[in-house]
Amino acid sequence: MQTILEIDNVKKKYGKTQVLNSISLKVEEGEIISVLGPSGCGKSTLLRIIAGILPLDGGSVRIRGQEVSGPHHNLPAEKRGINMVFQDFALWPHMKVEDNITYGLKIQKVDREETKRRVDEIVSLLHLDGLLNRYPAELSGGQQQRVAIARALVTKPSIVLLDEPLCNLDVQLRIEMRTEMSYLFHKLKTTVFHVTHDPSEAFAMADRIIIMNGGKIDQADDPRTCYLKPGTALVAGLLGAGNDLQKTQIVETEKDSCRVRIGGETVEGMYFPGEDHSGTGSSPRNAQVRFRPEDGHWLGGRAQGNCFQARSVLSTFEGGCYRVKMQTEDGQEFCILHQEPIPEEENGYVQVGKEQLYVYESPVH
Repeated sequence: MQTILEIDNVKKKYGKTQVLNSISLKVEEGEIISVLGPSGCGKSTLLRIIAGILPLDGGSVRIRGQEVSGPHHNLPAEKRGINMVFQDFALWPHMKVEDNITYGLKIQKVDREETKRRVDEIVSLLHLDGLLNRYPAELSGGQQQRVAIARALVTKPSIVLLDEPLCNLDVQLRIEMRTEMSYLFHKLKTTVFHVTHDPSEAFAMADRIIIMNGGKIDQADDPRTCYLKPGTALVAGLLGAGNDLQKTQIVETEKDSCRVRIGGETVEGMYFPGEDHSGTGSSPRNAQVRFRPEDGHWLGGRAQGNCFQARSVLSTFEGGCYRVKMQTEDGQEFCILHQEPIPEEENGYVQVGKEQLYVYESPVH
């Protein structure tokens, strides 16, 4: 498989702030990459460097082996063989749908017969039949998004860049569009670099997910691996493991598993030591424990298996179940999902499976 995009040791500063810190990444032909991360992590800056909108301060970007960005070289965006789909669609309001779609082909001076063939193909794939003579203002949000995607694909670019393309659509339409986009990009074997803040969007579309934090890459894996084995506490939190218990101690580690003390109980979890850790052994060490609300199971007064003591605080109905706020023995709050409300101030045990309990060793200071 051919490497289409190479990002090599890329650095970028805004003033004295290091926004990108030695980012390296390769994207293969036909691969869909989704980039996730908290606000300010550098994902949008990286996208704009690839697009040629921003210069970099160090490293290089290559497309199909050609260097397009370097400290002293920045190929204009229009000469990079890439197209971009923006958050606000960015359609020409004074042009009809057909003219918006064919705009790039006219710049490329593609002949009339080939233009018609490509437009017919992309219009059929994106269900835009009957809309070619309308103006963007006469279209729904979903239809405008389809036109923006058609415009990006019809010129057959090396890479399509997606800048949070679904964030302006309502929830149900986002779900429908991400499924359609995934099908279309895989069918056409389009190479895609996709920036989003929505993990479910990344899971639905990506072959590989890149999670950024503080200008660096925390994890780069297929979606299933990222979800089941989040390499850092930040990755776990972004991917749904919102429960965060920090007053805990590792009492014993063994390869990729460990025993950790939560309150007065000791439970087993998956162990992620990270780059800055104090080594293995049996001496107690501070840890951060994360797990998903749906993986916490209320046992009531029955201690059974991998469990720790907790007290219920509040139950709120969420449609298919109740979200129950709980407290550990030492007052740390977390949530579980339960089919019925749990009476306030009720004491009992919460069970979390070993493979759903993620333990991260706190950095040594």
